[in-house]
Amino acid sequence: MLIFLTMKRAAILYLAPLFLLLGTPLPGHPFDILPFHTQNQSPVVQIFGLPAISDSRILPAGSKELTLVLDIANNYVDDSARNEHITLDGETYRLNLVGRFGIGNRLELGFEIPYIFQNGGVLDGFIENYHSTFGFPQGGRDQAPNGRLLFNYQRNGANLFRVDQCNSGLGDLRLTAGYQLYRDDTEGLRALALRASLKAPTGDSNVLHGSGSTDLALWLTGSQGWKTASGLWEVYGGGGILGMTKGNVLPDQQQNAVAFGSLGAGWHPLEWLTLKVQFDGNTAFYTDSDLVELSSGSVQIVVGGALHFSDRTALDIGVSEDLVVKTAPDVVFHFALRHQF
Repeated sequence: MLIFLTMKRAAILYLAPLFLLLGTPLPGHPFDILPFHTQNQSPVVQIFGLPAISDSRILPAGSKELTLVLDIANNYVDDSARNEHITLDGETYRLNLVGRFGIGNRLELGFEIPYIFQNGGVLDGFIENYHSTFGFPQGGRDQAPNGRLLFNYQRNGANLFRVDQCNSGLGDLRLTAGYQLYRDDTEGLRALALRASLKAPTGDSNVLHGSGSTDLALWLTGSQGWKTASGLWEVYGGGGILGMTKGNVLPDQQQNAVAFGSLGAGWHPLEWLTLKVQFDGNTAFYTDSDLVELSSGSVQIVVGGALHFSDRTALDIGVSEDLVVKTAPDVVFHFALRHQF
């Protein structure tokens, strides 16, 4: 009950400025087809500064955008290899307030303020029934207690991290920046931007709200669109490098740098609807392990779209699945309410 009361208070705190903006009679500009603002939500990955690739179009000077992102991730793995054992069983709710501000003709600055909730969750039974109905393997999920929270990694019999109590708290804050390298809004509908983010270790690494490291990411993001009789079509993608100082979570096994990338496509057939599919990937964040959950790169697929309430306000809805099994949550429900002004 305490965790849900905390979630309610945090939701009010985060939603209040967004609802104020919805009523602000300021001029905006129409939405383009934007990437899903999500990334790998594994409990041992989301603690780092792995970025969403974001838009290839920098906001115009004086324009602002505020997005409230909610990722609901249901995790279940229980795996052993040689002298290692890992259990990632529970749900993580990541509420993220994202702001972007156009500065000049080509420059953009922004921030991300995440708030993390971890508990046993309510989706275990639903996912087990879904797997059973369609004949998918349970992977041991049906043998584990429903509603359990246990994020635990043991090596040589010692617990290197263990989270087994419901908790909530601020995650690692980020500052972001973007620079427009190229943009053509005529028939070509092409754009290319250089983006960067800096993550500060503000989250509690003892409960996996943060990594304890300072992370710097640098990446390119681009898009190509086509206007057709059936609506606007666009492909987008990006990739880059994330560098990390030594953190507090498995510091002796943590990589100093990882590569990441995304590739997606969208179709805007109706004024109020966009359909999207996106693939996100990253190399491994840890080394010196025989466990896939730590030592393998990851690829996820996100399927969904956006509902456009106006030319300034839209709601992204998506569902993410792990294509490389055990390297990301079984399922993530993604929601992002975005407003430009």
